[in-house]
Amino acid sequence: MTDALELDALWEDFHRVVNMTSQELAAWLRVSDADETTEPLPEHAGSPTGQHVLAILQKRRTDLTEDDIQVMYEVVDTVTAQTEVENEPEPEETRRRHLLMTLGHDPLRP
Repeated sequence: MTDALELDALWEDFHRVVNMTSQELAAWLRVSDADETTEPLPEHAGSPTGQHVLAILQKRRTDLTEDDIQVMYEVVDTVTAQTEVENEPEPEETRRRHLLMTLGHDPLRP
């Protein structure tokens, strides 16, 4: 189990890199998962990680599980690594932005 100080730091890091609200993330997951003929039920839209991030955003720190903590570490590491990448050609940049948005991070936000 993560100690209190480490959990506090993780909580802050997670909420620093996840700069979309739960409503914005839920809407993005529905949009990104929809195609021309179908749209999944809202609770099934998006990747499992995106859904887990959404669930974490709706929790209090005291309600976190070990799985939540693991996903939070993964999201912080992924977003941090991806945002350190230098600018790439436009098509790659759009794909990278959409990947990050499924984790709750919009790189175009200040």
